[in-house]
Amino acid sequence: SKQLAEKLWELIEPFAAYGFNKAHAASYGKVAYQTAYMKANYPVEYLAAILTADSGDTDKISIFVNEAKRMGIKVLPPDINESGTDFTVVSNDAIRFGLSSIKNFGDGISESIITERKTHGTYKTLSDFLSRIGSKNLNRKSLESLIKCGALDSLNNSRGTLINNIETLLSYHREATASAPQDSLFGAIAQPPTLQLPTNNKPVPLIDKLSWEKELLGIYVSGHPLDAHTAIAKKAALTIAKIKEERQSGMLVILPVLVTVVRTLLTKSGEKMAFITVEDTTDSIEAVIFPKLLKEHASIIIPGACMLAKGKVSIRNGEVTLAIEELKPL
Repeated sequence: SKQLAEKLWELIEPFAAYGFNKAHAASYGKVAYQTAYMKANYPVEYLAAILTADSGDTDKISIFVNEAKRMGIKVLPPDINESGTDFTVVSNDAIRFGLSSIKNFGDGISESIITERKTHGTYKTLSDFLSRIGSKNLNRKSLESLIKCGALDSLNNSRGTLINNIETLLSYHREATASAPQDSLFGAIAQPPTLQLPTNNKPVPLIDKLSWEKELLGIYVSGHPLDAHTAIAKKAALTIAKIKEERQSGMLVILPVLVTVVRTLLTKSGEKMAFITVEDTTDSIEAVIFPKLLKEHASIIIPGACMLAKGKVSIRNGEVTLAIEELKPL
């Protein structure tokens, strides 16, 4: 009631005069204003800095990438000709992943690529790149990571062609870097070997590209598996981010989701139930599937499956979760 609220305020107000450190509050207030100013006036630079600061936390990266999209700022995959070590501003409305953000990719090879590019210019072709990077760290694992996350896309070779011919690329790299510093018998600089790749390789399916990006960058960059179901998402008019924001326990929701993690366990009666993690293009959420529903849909409740989920919102230990009641594969 109004009277109770006023009484509570009368109790709090005197304590506030001495109970809170004013210098501490003033400092936080100043930081808040400075942060708001940076985001309002230098949004691309601000987001690049935030992404770099939290580059090891994929959940936060996902949140900030979605915020960038909301602000009309593109977050692009790594690129050997544009990326720095960290997230890099590449235009007034675009940020690129840094090379150090790629999993299975060490700082040594990142620095080699960036230093060589700064010293002798951008990499014009695939053979130009392979012949100029002398680092022994460019091995099968690191080259495969570059290909799969899209860092070599600007050199106009499809990821499928490069992955299918990775042994040829590694062989070329060894031969080209071995001959690079040597002069011929008559004093002329030895020319690197010719790199020839077949052009009839089938393109990599989009779902495989997205899977590679998720594996190596922690998030989907070129798109999202649920993009094929945008009509359903619009009809649902609800997102996981909105569910978490509203925090309405007991609310019935229907929305398309992607399963990312499945963990099963046995109930006291010996029946299987599952705790799963699902996501959409805005956020992720934990969900529970009880034995009857799990038994009916066990074949589709697997990581990577897209489905239409119906369930009720629950708040446990302060965390928003879903209790799924119905499922339909998409």
